[in-house]
Amino acid sequence: MNDATPSEKLSSGLYIVATPIGNLGDITLRAKDVLERCDVIACEDTRVTGKLMKLLGISNRLWRYDDHASTADRQRLLDAARAGPVALVSDAGMPLVSDPGYRLVREAREADIAITALPGASAPLLALAMSGLPNDRFLFAGFLPQKEKARADMLAELASVRSTLIFFDTAPRLAKSLAAIAEVLPGREVSVARELTKLHEECRTGSAEELLAHYEAHPPKGEIVLLIGPSVDAEPDEVDADALLLEAMTDAKPSQAAGQVAKATGLDRKMLYARAMELKGQ
Repeated sequence: MNDATPSEKLSSGLYIVATPIGNLGDITLRAKDVLERCDVIACEDTRVTGKLMKLLGISNRLWRYDDHASTADRQRLLDAARAGPVALVSDAGMPLVSDPGYRLVREAREADIAITALPGASAPLLALAMSGLPNDRFLFAGFLPQKEKARADMLAELASVRSTLIFFDTAPRLAKSLAAIAEVLPGREVSVARELTKLHEECRTGSAEELLAHYEAHPPKGEIVLLIGPSVDAEPDEVDADALLLEAMTDAKPSQAAGQVAKATGLDRKMLYARAMELKGQ
C-alpha cells in the first residue's frame, strides 16, 4: 500500500493494473485500492471487468478500450489521465502482455502523463515457474501464427534462441502447435499449462509427441500457455564449461560452482563437479 489513505484522491495519470487470470482471489490489496480511487477504468470488455468490479464493490466508470479502439478513444483516455487518475486493465493478467495498451502507454509517455504500473498475476511467469523448464533466460513470443507455414517459420526463426520459449495458445489450436514443434524443434522438452489458478489447473511436461498423443486422447479446454525448452545442442562445449567453472570458483567452492554452472547451462551437475575438482587440482 502507498502512503495515501483510501479517502485521498490519487494523483492524475495512467495506472496500469494487473487483474486475476482466473482465481479472483488473486487481486492485490493495492490493485483494489487504486481501482476504487480512479475516476475511470479502461478495459477490454466492460462485461468481464464489470464482474470483477462487482465482486470488489467498485462502481467507477468503465470505458471500453480494446484492439479496435480509435485514435479518438485513446485521446479521450489521455485527456482523462491529465485531469485525474485513470486505470488500465485487461480481461485477465498484466495489461499490454499480448493485450491492448501499447499505443496508449506510449502516447501517455510522450505527453508527459505520469504512468504507474501495479504488479500482479501473469500467466507466462506462472507457467514458467510450474513447468520445471530452465528459467534463467526466457522469451515470451505471444501467440503462434494460425497458418501452418507462418507457424513453422516462427518456430524455425526462434530455434537458435538459447532460452525457454513461451507462447499463448488456444485449446482448438494446441494439437497443430504441438505437431509443428515436433517437426521443427524435435527433441525439445515442452510444457502445456492450462486453466491456471482455476479448479482444473494443470501443467504437463514431456516431448511434443507425448503431449500431442495425450491431448488428442483428452481434448483440452481453457486458456493455454505453451513452453518450449532450449535445445540440448545449445549447451556449451567442454572448454566453455571449464571457463565457466574457473570463473565461478574464484569466489565459490567446487560444489557451489558446479551448481551455478549447471543451473546456467543445463549441464549435469555431477559431471561439472567432477570436472571442477579436476580443475582445482591442476
